[in-house]
Amino acid sequence: MNDNASSTENGDGGSDRRNPQAPSQASAAAARQALADARELARDGTHYLRSVTDMAERVPVVARGAIYSDTGIKLVDQGTRIDGRLYDRLVHHTLRDPIDGLLGAEGGVDAAAVEAEARRQCDAGHDGGGGLAALLARAHGGPEPLLAPLRGLLLPPPVAFRLTVMRAQRAPLYGHSVCVMLLAVHLALGRGDSGRDVSLLAEAALLHDIGVLHMDPVWNDPENKVTGPDRKHLVAHPITAMLLLRAPGAYPASVETAVLEHHERMDGTGYPRGLRGPDISPMGQILMLSEVAAAFFEKYSALAAQRLSLSLRLNHRKFAPDLVALLLPLLADGGGTAVALSPPREEAGRVLDTLGGAFDRWADVRSRLPADLLGRGSRHPAAFVDQRLQALQQSLVEAGAHPRQQGEIDVYLQGDPQGSAELALVRGEALWQLGSIVHATQRRWPELSGGGSTDAADAAVAGWCAHCALLMSAA
Repeated sequence: MNDNASSTENGDGGSDRRNPQAPSQASAAAARQALADARELARDGTHYLRSVTDMAERVPVVARGAIYSDTGIKLVDQGTRIDGRLYDRLVHHTLRDPIDGLLGAEGGVDAAAVEAEARRQCDAGHDGGGGLAALLARAHGGPEPLLAPLRGLLLPPPVAFRLTVMRAQRAPLYGHSVCVMLLAVHLALGRGDSGRDVSLLAEAALLHDIGVLHMDPVWNDPENKVTGPDRKHLVAHPITAMLLLRAPGAYPASVETAVLEHHERMDGTGYPRGLRGPDISPMGQILMLSEVAAAFFEKYSALAAQRLSLSLRLNHRKFAPDLVALLLPLLADGGGTAVALSPPREEAGRVLDTLGGAFDRWADVRSRLPADLLGRGSRHPAAFVDQRLQALQQSLVEAGAHPRQQGEIDVYLQGDPQGSAELALVRGEALWQLGSIVHATQRRWPELSGGGSTDAADAAVAGWCAHCALLMSAA
């Protein structure tokens, strides 16, 4: 596997009207655009510089060397204390050298600080990612086996400075990164890895989201609903993180690759390259599961372990089975019952109607499409939707939660509130996956949202996406 960022050019599928089996020019162009977006995000220091100067109002930050523009103009002398007044001077110039290599902060993040945060999460057991970290520590009879690999962390000054900014300005992101690191170490130890390999994985996990520092903080707002073309920086951020990590030249390719892959999925539904199974590196497979699990514990304050266990069983094609098998026993120790999470009957009914409506509408669309567009090798958006929906429906059938099974389910679950609650949670997760299929389709083929295509098959897919969006807005 080529782990260079340029290999993203072979990622997302597209459509070729003359030969649906062939990669399209549109697909290659979209992948090149993703790489260009990532490079733009890495170069654009607007949001990162604002975080640096805002931090400098509270924490002493000093220029360790003179800061020059790319035209040779000295902008800041060595030894200058950085503050908010320098923001405009820095942001309006392209800098000759990366800013994080030129600055130092008092009390910055180092390996000891990372270990201290990891220990705090293991001991806390309540806020942030601590709930998951506490489960991990209990599984090992204490935190020491999880902390030992952290003492070999390599954090060059530019990387340490970025982590310092993350801790100061985006504390939840820093806590998330440490929690992902702890779970990655747990999975690596369970898989039988040892020594430097575990430390390398810990570095990749800790640094996997450094690209987010270049994104607009509006992404932290749960009420922010960004769709379509505006999602480009979200899609590009794993590539951006890899490029930023590559700049110091301190990490091996395996670490860069794992960071690049932390949003991939085993069934090919991830991003930025849409890799499948064995094409994802062993470290990447651990990282992507760790990232999802940590996010569950951060998102849900109640019964996160129960929710994650159900989600992993429903999404069993998306993650490596041997790694999921190392995680599920931990979640069984998380305690709690799904009954407390059971949604009102009306809400559960709307979710069921939405899923059934989306599936029925696609069955109608599918019946009118040429068979060659739906084949396994086709790169038409219809094939993408069809394959994803088949996988989703099969998962629901296996869980006994498909809308067409409702009659027999009603009989089976009479007087079983726990079973009914778990069923509602599975369907809620399926609704989220349906939305992901719609967003992924619109992201890979943005021309569908614009309505500019005159192709009947494209129009049918676009109509299905719009229908699903309408259904989900009412669910």
